[in-house]
Amino acid sequence: MKIPFPHNKVLILAPHTDDAELGCGGTIARLIEEGKEVHVAAFSGAALSLPPGSKPNRLFEEYASSMKCLNIPPSQVHFFDYPVRIFNDHRQAILDNLITLRKTIEPDLVFIPSEHDLHQDHQILFNEGLRAFKEASIWGYELPWNTITFSSQAIVKLDRPHIEKKWEALQFYTSQLELKRQYFSWSFVESLAKVRGAKIKSEFAEAFEIKRMRF
Repeated sequence: MKIPFPHNKVLILAPHTDDAELGCGGTIARLIEEGKEVHVAAFSGAALSLPPGSKPNRLFEEYASSMKCLNIPPSQVHFFDYPVRIFNDHRQAILDNLITLRKTIEPDLVFIPSEHDLHQDHQILFNEGLRAFKEASIWGYELPWNTITFSSQAIVKLDRPHIEKKWEALQFYTSQLELKRQYFSWSFVESLAKVRGAKIKSEFAEAFEIKRMRF
């Protein structure tokens, strides 16, 4: 039995264009299925992480296609183009963007990178996300390759179609598939969802840190 989400407006903050799908793509699919208003904001096209010869905006184009696959309307897809790995140099501007998103969307639930995510850009978005959305529920999503430890207080039960939709969306990131990143594979997506599902006797799930829960 799945308990419906109590939140109606959801915002996912992604430091880089593929982080939302990697961290909570299955949950996004379930939220859309439940009729929730889902927004995704990516803060970098990570041009320096592209295969040689790629056009600089390639990841933004892949991001737009992935969001369309997840059935998120274009008006609810947001992106900013900060240089990868130096978010710290743009911290105040990023906070200003987050405050604008808060005022225009007024989300009930915000997903941010895990508190234990070691990537420098992810740490900035975690801290500024907490600051900007201190009155909303905040959950941290899991990117295992960036963490030494991850403590989950929320497990979202998913069905196979949710995980299949996550993988379908990730396949639009052809640049990352070309780079043969280990976590861009069906076997990785499926196995992590199975491990998390085993915690609640479900076939599939995604896990989250609860930083704040508002009812």
